[in-house]
Amino acid sequence: MNPTARLGLFGLTLALSACSVLDGDKIDYKSATKGATLEVPPDLQQLSRDSRYTLPGSVVSANALQAGQAVQPSATSTAATATMGDVRIERDGNQRWLVVKRPADKLWEPVRDFWTENGFTLAQEQSDVGIMETDWAENRAKLPQDIIRATIGKVFDALYSTGERDKFRTRLERMPNGDTEIYISHRGMIEVYSSSAKDSTIWQPRAADPELETEFLRRLMVKLGVSQQQSKAIAAAPVQTPPSAQLSSVNGVPVLQMHEGFDRAWRRIGLALDRTGFTVEDRDRSQGVYFVRYVAPGTDKEESFFSKLLGGKAATPPLKYRVVVRSAGEASTVSVLNAAGAPETSANVQSILRVLADDLK
Repeated sequence: MNPTARLGLFGLTLALSACSVLDGDKIDYKSATKGATLEVPPDLQQLSRDSRYTLPGSVVSANALQAGQAVQPSATSTAATATMGDVRIERDGNQRWLVVKRPADKLWEPVRDFWTENGFTLAQEQSDVGIMETDWAENRAKLPQDIIRATIGKVFDALYSTGERDKFRTRLERMPNGDTEIYISHRGMIEVYSSSAKDSTIWQPRAADPELETEFLRRLMVKLGVSQQQSKAIAAAPVQTPPSAQLSSVNGVPVLQMHEGFDRAWRRIGLALDRTGFTVEDRDRSQGVYFVRYVAPGTDKEESFFSKLLGGKAATPPLKYRVVVRSAGEASTVSVLNAAGAPETSANVQSILRVLADDLK
């Protein structure tokens, strides 16, 4: 079925199902497949047919996320903390992450099991740098639960599509005291018509969903030994809007200026790299350096989701950069250096900083 017909059928079903169209509170993912004429971004080429999963526990909703016990800020930190056994959740602005009093090598398998037990296919596993990433999947719970789908859905289920895809990256970061910080980041794609005639579709990035990130962190806490009731404290505190980053230059070199100290800037840049699809090959927190690989737009050897964000047609091999966070008091500067550690002013560097700044808004 061509994209227009498929999206048209979905639209007809929406109209007939009236106010019961979507139940956005539920999560029921299934890996996606593409139609015969659907243009799919490179990362979606890896989609599996049998990666179905249904997350355990209750459904996700904004109201439910506010139902837990309030988390009070620490007197010595800007981050709010809730501790359950050897697992605690920390919140700083609109970011949340887990801190576990276990070494990263002892957490790798439990975290990996958390995804595979729920039916996820892991597209990337790099235990040496503490990164694993799921394949793209579709939240089938967003489909209309109407009489039409109830009648023919089991036979023609492939005709239904939400037009959205999600993937999640988990990053385990070793701390000097032996603890491990765990971050989960979301990336999304949405299918849109590519012409006014509505005879073809393309996929384009959509905004990351912090609520999904929070819910998966909460469920990971349960996997690590926290009760369902206790885990709900993860999202009890109201979300605060952190300061944005401003593009600037120092001695002619493009930089990002952040009105935050090192710890907060380091965490926010790490999540921004994850959400925008960078390949992080290594990191050195003591030096404030992320070692990343950037795939230039139009590269045939190794295209990525991130290359699609930047657009363009330049065909160049993958390039390595260092994203460096330098702080003085409550102010930080983020710069992008080449593989040798030297500053540069190339269009790639400016594009990378622009993408990071957009994510930090």
